Order: sequence, then structure tokens, then C-alpha cells
Amino acid sequence: MTAQPMVELWRGGMMESRHLGHAVVCDASGDVVEAWGNPDEIIFPRSACKMFQALPLIESGAADAAGLTDAQLALACASHEGAPLHTDAVAAWLDDLGLGEADLRCGSHMPRDKAARKALMCSDTAPCQIHNNCSGKHAGFLTLARHLGAGPEYVEIDHPVQRAVRAAFEEVTDMAAPGWGIDGCSAPNFATSVHAFARGAARFAAARETGDGRERAMVRLTRAMATHPAHVAGEGRACTGLMRAMEGRVAVKTGAEAVFVAIIPERQLGVALKIADGATRASEAAIAAILMRLGVLDPDHPVVDSLLTGPQKNWRGLVTGELRLAPGFC
Repeated sequence: MTAQPMVELWRGGMMESRHLGHAVVCDASGDVVEAWGNPDEIIFPRSACKMFQALPLIESGAADAAGLTDAQLALACASHEGAPLHTDAVAAWLDDLGLGEADLRCGSHMPRDKAARKALMCSDTAPCQIHNNCSGKHAGFLTLARHLGAGPEYVEIDHPVQRAVRAAFEEVTDMAAPGWGIDGCSAPNFATSVHAFARGAARFAAARETGDGRERAMVRLTRAMATHPAHVAGEGRACTGLMRAMEGRVAVKTGAEAVFVAIIPERQLGVALKIADGATRASEAAIAAILMRLGVLDPDHPVVDSLLTGPQKNWRGLVTGELRLAPGFC
């Protein structure tokens, strides 16, 4: 099976671009409820799987031993903007651990938050690793490493932290990872199929607070993300906007190269999406369409206009075109 057309860009009455992809909706039993493209397509879930990677942080007892809050758990699942909301919290978290910026292994980049970026540029100050969009996840890795008494190189594939992450990832997706790569933040990222990724998300969606330790960890992470959407991404970001629009009922998370996942507890459904060409505009439009199809996102909410139905405009504000869902998708 091949990738299916999902999102089109139209200009001047002509289709200019078409984005193809794969998507799966899974129920609590792991069965495919609906699919587009190839459910067995192997993908790197990238940052969309951060809640999977955070499971050992809770299951090991490290989160409770460190007294982590739901806001910190949301940061552990975040691809944040580097706004003060994020960087101040990560810096304080590291300080509570008796650690600092130098203990991170995620690398540095300029923050996406405009005010934070401007402040660094105007002060001629270089960004540090705390500005990295994955610094919250890495603070979680450091918390787990300290709890396990493991060494400082926590991103190495054979480190106890990454062995625990891989085990949790494969158990929840019910699929042995066919390979792995190095993510943008230097941590391993384990490959899986779109179906297996959706199956894992559905297990998060079906988890109960009265369940076993893993289920309780899933509930905590889902709740943390859904109730702290600004910590997960930031102002103006699709993840934050979508979770706010759904008023804490659904957790969503994007990843690089146009991956998206959604956890829908009220329907006990999980969604996984991958746009083949890696275009973010298409993944954001496609996940909005799927969430509307599943009845958890109001089509009239402004976030839908910003991601899918609103006009495309140029720098002068002139309408130049529009995004459309491809025939046969949603």
C-alpha cells in the first residue's frame, strides 16, 4: 500500500502542491478503526512519542521521589518554544536535582519564542541547552538516571535510561523496533509502524487510574499534557492550540518530519499520522481533520481556521490560495 493524498494547496484555481501520508485510528484492543495509506509503514515517531519515553520516569518511582508536578511531567513530554515559562521551569528542575545546564546532552539552539530570541540577540548572549526544545525531556532523563544511579551519558543507546525507554516503547506499541536513529536532541528514536504507534496511543487513551502501574503512569502523562498545553509547546503552536480547543479532553503531540499523535480518552482511541514529505503544514491540517472527523474538535473553532480552513495570505495580506483536504481523505 502506498501513501494516500491528504492535503492539497490551491492557488489561482489550480492545485499547486499535494501532500501524501499515512494515518491510523486504533481502538483500545489495538484494532484499526480507520486508516489511510499504509498502516504498516515504518516511521520514526520523533518527538511525537515523548509521552512513551516518559513512562519509565514515573514507573521507576523517579518522578515521585523527585516530587515532580504535572507541569513538569508536561515539560518531559514537550517540544517547547524556549519561552521563560519553559526555560525557567527547566532551570529550576535541574537545580532541584543538584544539576545544571552542562549536565544536559541535548545541544543548544535559538529559542523559537520571539521575545526570548530577541532578548538573547539584543544582549549578544548565546543560547544554552536549556533553550533546546527537548530540554524538558532531558531533565526527565536526568531525573531517571539519578534515580537509577546510572552514569551521566544518558543518551547512549546502552545506557540504563535508554534501555528502559526502549523496553517501554516496544511493550506499549506491541512491536519490536526494527531500527533506531539519533533524534535532533541526540537521544535514540526507535522506529515503529504507524499502526503500532496508534495502538500505543490507544493504550494511553484506555488507561485507568485504577489500573496497574503502567496505566496509572499513562493517565498521569495524558492528564499533564492536556491540562498544561502551553508547557507542551507554547503560544501559537498547533499542539497548544488544539489541546486548548478540546478543553483538556485530548492530548496531542507533534514530532519533526510531520508526525502527529492523538490520545482520546473519552473514545478510548489513539491516532497516529505521518506525512510522507515531512511538511508540517500538512500534518497540522491532517490531524485537525481527523480530530473533527472523530467528533472531538469543533469545526467552527478558530484553531481549525488557522490550521486548515483559513485562506493562505502573502506578506501584503492578499489571499493567494487555500489548503484543501484531498478527495477520499476524511
